Amino acid sequence: MAKVKMKTNRTAAKRLKITAKGKIKYYKGGVSHYSTKKSSKRKRQGRKAKYAPETVEQKLKKLLPYA
Repeated sequence: MAKVKMKTNRTAAKRLKITAKGKIKYYKGGVSHYSTKKSSKRKRQGRKAKYAPETVEQKLKKLLPYA
């Protein structure tokens, strides 16, 4: 009997990427609209990729079993 495959959480797969060193990389949301009220610093920092904190890294990796 074949093993049951785990399903990848598709929401997480579209938003998160696991790097070569095993960190979880993502882009912050809420940057593409209503930009007039946001400061330049906030808009500039929103363009950069972020890394998930180590405290939630294991939970996020469970959502992406084959990544």
